Amino acid sequence: MKDIVKKQNLEDQFHIESSATHTDEIWNGQGSPVYPPARAKLREHGIGTSDNELGVSAKRARLTSRADYDKFDFIIGMDSANIRDLNRLFSGDPENKVYKMLEFADRSGDVADPWYTGNFNDTWRDCSDGCHGLFRQILMNPTYAKVLGDNEDSGSYDNDDYGEDDKDPGLIHDDFPRG
Repeated sequence: MKDIVKKQNLEDQFHIESSATHTDEIWNGQGSPVYPPARAKLREHGIGTSDNELGVSAKRARLTSRADYDKFDFIIGMDSANIRDLNRLFSGDPENKVYKMLEFADRSGDVADPWYTGNFNDTWRDCSDGCHGLFRQILMNPTYAKVLGDNEDSGSYDNDDYGEDDKDPGLIHDDFPRG
């Protein structure tokens, strides 16, 4: 998601974090780094490289907290167990912030878990499709689109990129890179 937002020059308008719903990757209070095969898959797609680090090397697992509910507009779980754990932690979802990742990919089901499948390609596809769908939904939401569109004078895009006959499109909904 950070990569999608960065490629649209909107990283100053988003706060994106990742957290765990259980302590499997947290030992003695210390979170594990990004799993090496997952890092390799990210690098295949130009993420976590020296020119597009996005915090991958410093990333450590952290546990989701109750305070996260007030901090974020969207809280995304990868699978049904995550959704159950999030709803339990937050005592429900009164503001409709909790979603399953594949809802944004117009598919049902859970993100393929490479811990069990060993298939990082399927996981990449699921996460990429879900993140692109979430980004598209944010851009299409009038409230968020207005906030992002009001960022016009911050240099989020360059009008010189468009031909003379083209009107300034503002935020481009379907022009962001696909995974």
